[in-house]
Amino acid sequence: MFEEFGKAYWEERYRGHAAAYDGRPNPQLVAEAGELAPGTALDAGCGEGADAIWLASRGWRVTAVDIAGTALHRAREHAETLGADLASRVDWVQADLTDWTPTEEHFDLVSTHYVHPAASREALFHRLAASVAPGGTLLIVGHHPSGPQPTGSHASALQVHFTAEEIAAGLDPGRWDIAVAEARTRSATAHEGHDGHEHHEGHEGHEGHEGHGITIHDTVLRARKRP
Repeated sequence: MFEEFGKAYWEERYRGHAAAYDGRPNPQLVAEAGELAPGTALDAGCGEGADAIWLASRGWRVTAVDIAGTALHRAREHAETLGADLASRVDWVQADLTDWTPTEEHFDLVSTHYVHPAASREALFHRLAASVAPGGTLLIVGHHPSGPQPTGSHASALQVHFTAEEIAAGLDPGRWDIAVAEARTRSATAHEGHDGHEHHEGHEGHEGHEGHGITIHDTVLRARKRP
C-alpha cells in the first residue's frame, strides 16, 4: 500500500522536474517557530531544504531528513551557496521516514510538513513525538480535510489529510501541552502547491505546482513536551 510514495516514486519526480527551491520556508513554520529559542531541530521530510536552511539561518542545528537523494543533493547545494557557516549547521540525512527512528528526546524542535508516509501516519507521528526533548516543540502541518481531496491513482494521499484534533488525540495529555490545534487557509502563488501541496518537493513532504493561484487548507498542530 502507498507504493507510489516509495523512494523510486520520489526520485523519478525530482529527476523529472527542475529545482523548485525559492528560499521561502513554509509560512506555518515561520509563524510557529519564529519566536522559539534556537537549539537542535529535526526537519522530517526536508525536500529541497528551504525549511532546514531557514532554521539554520536563525541559529538552529538541523538534522534534515528525506528519502530522495536528488532532493538532498539540491538542498545541500542551496545551503552551500549561503556560506560555510550556515551549511555547517545542517546535517542532511537520506532515510525513509517509514522505518527511520530518530533519537528519543533529542530535539528541541521536531517539524514536519505535508508528510507522505508509506505506512501508518500514526506510527510516524508517534516516533517524531518521542524524539522531542523535554521542554521541546512538536510542529505538524498537513492538509486539512476541508481542502481539495485526492482522487484516482492519488487516493492514497488521503494519508496527508487530517485534522489537528486527530493528531492531538494521539499525544499523552500527561506529557504534552497543546499550544495550537487548528485549521488555517492561506493563498498560494502558482508555484507554491500542486494537488494542494507546499512549494517544496520531497518524499515526506513537498510537491511543485504549475497553474493559477490556489487556496491551501492547512492543519496546524504545535505542542510542547513538558519538562
